[in-house]
Amino acid sequence: MQTKVTRVENEEQLRRGLAVRREVFIEEQQVPEELEVDDYDAIGSRARHVLIEQAGEEVAAGRLIPYQGGAAKFQRIAVRSAFRGKGYGRVVVAALEDAAREAGFRRAVLDSQCHAEAFYAGLGYVTKPGEPFYDAGILHVRMEKELGPL
Repeated sequence: MQTKVTRVENEEQLRRGLAVRREVFIEEQQVPEELEVDDYDAIGSRARHVLIEQAGEEVAAGRLIPYQGGAAKFQRIAVRSAFRGKGYGRVVVAALEDAAREAGFRRAVLDSQCHAEAFYAGLGYVTKPGEPFYDAGILHVRMEKELGPL
């Protein structure tokens, strides 16, 4: 079966990606909805969203937004619990990196939950100096990676 990577372009695709995020962040991790969903979660915003599917089922999602210093900031990277450990996290990050490069970004920044720091390090992200910080009540570290050209 083929993994399908979709760059979100319409309301239906966005709704399906938001459903993945709702399951992971709001239901599983108890992040308040008002902290999870924001103005970037709309078609026509400055965000670029990706949706990952396997056999017609949504398995992962993420987004990127423009960030300071000409970087892309990757956010809301979510893999549904039944699909973790099967490579879909790598697929969603690679899709975000490709979208960022195509948009002209050469550096990516993300705020990783501390338990996922080693995962992102394995993809080439480097933890920035500084203490871990809370975001939505969950400890995070800031990480970044030079993306280079397409």
